[in-house]
Amino acid sequence: MKDNKWLRLLTYVTGLVNQELLLQNEYLAAENRILRAHLPTRLRLSDPEKSTLAEIDKRLGRKALVQVARVAKPDTILAWYRRLIADKFDGSKHRKYPGRRRIGPALEALIVKMAEENSGWGYDRIVGALANLGHHVSDQTVGNVLRRHSIEPAPKRSQNTTWREFIESHKAVLAGIDFFTVEVLTWRGLVTYYVLFFIHLESRRVSLAGITRHPDEAWMQQMARNATDESWGHLERRRYSLHDRDTKFCASFRATLPSGGIKPLQLPARSPNLNAFAERWVRSVKQECLSKLTLFSELHYDVL
Repeated sequence: MKDNKWLRLLTYVTGLVNQELLLQNEYLAAENRILRAHLPTRLRLSDPEKSTLAEIDKRLGRKALVQVARVAKPDTILAWYRRLIADKFDGSKHRKYPGRRRIGPALEALIVKMAEENSGWGYDRIVGALANLGHHVSDQTVGNVLRRHSIEPAPKRSQNTTWREFIESHKAVLAGIDFFTVEVLTWRGLVTYYVLFFIHLESRRVSLAGITRHPDEAWMQQMARNATDESWGHLERRRYSLHDRDTKFCASFRATLPSGGIKPLQLPARSPNLNAFAERWVRSVKQECLSKLTLFSELHYDVL
């Protein structure tokens, strides 16, 4: 009987305590809501304050947090807790070694240059090329350097090559083809002649291929044969030729060039800047030469 009395007394006291705690929690929650309504929209808490709330709220649980949390959203507080755990297991501050030494600026510039000039080279290919030059680095180092300079890996880099990059990396094997006109004074008056020329993009060397009043298909085909001749052709040791969409560059002309190992690149319509080397040379010839000369025969074009 005595044990039952003590049990009833303990239950009564515990019930009073629980009731008092529930009232306290209800009061604190109401007070927090009122105080939060009078505070700025966003509170800036220090890291220790965030850690204190995160430790308690993790034990409390997300469901209970929804009812009592007022400083921040429950998901935000739980994110603080995850960050607290991550910092606990972060040993970077206690490392005794500084890590791998960063490569020098000259070597880094060399890696960037290799990647920009060779769009098809991957990390391993660049590592091999550097090893041939006496520089031993890992493919991870090459990848880090290219990421710092916002350079894509080989497959994407080759797909995103700009026209400027294409020109720069193929100057040695690129030639521009174009026409300019000259007015020849004859006994019948001024006659327009068309001059076909080739310009090597790397050396800027210009070769005049021929001059005619009528650049028809037969004449253009013969010019293509002459240009691709193995012994003295103007396009010897070239691989690509740039020309606009002028109808004088007929299908037979474009078909003859590949037989000599030249791939013709026909430019889009209304894009003279893509063959800027040839266009610039024509402007300079007209301003500095043709505007000061009067030609009386097509043979005089050799003075150019």
